[in-house]
Amino acid sequence: MQNSEILQNIIRFIGLALLQVLLLNHINFLGYINPYLYILFVLLFPFTGNRTLLIFLGFALGLTIDMFSGTGGVHAAATVLIAFIRPVLLKFSFGISYEYNVIKLNQAPINERLLYITGIVVIHHLVLFLLETFNISHILLALKATLFSSIFSILLIFSILILWGRKR
Repeated sequence: MQNSEILQNIIRFIGLALLQVLLLNHINFLGYINPYLYILFVLLFPFTGNRTLLIFLGFALGLTIDMFSGTGGVHAAATVLIAFIRPVLLKFSFGISYEYNVIKLNQAPINERLLYITGIVVIHHLVLFLLETFNISHILLALKATLFSSIFSILLIFSILILWGRKR
């Protein structure tokens, strides 16, 4: 990574963590719909970047959110998982473009972007809510929270990517 990419990722890490902790953690629609924008860090990490570094930074970001939310490690676990399986989802979503490292997320077809974002968000939210409830009798509540929070998070992430992409 170049120095500009490192600085950009540091700013993104701190900015998303602060935004999540100070603003988005306090949004709670209908008791179970929460936006989780901090996973945008994992989504936007350079595709050719160091995978081990991404997993470590995902853990640090999730742990930061956990410390301020008092959730005991569920965000860290979910974020590490999506950082770990990200290459599989990239290959599934972008196909041959990923193998040749020619992906530009803001220039990719909308269906490929939507598939990538949806895959990451749904897996993150499913793990997060299943670990948060950790009770088989509450599995329907966890699935409902996963569905609605995923829809809300996908719309928020997609909107931000579209608005941010137009600015450049």
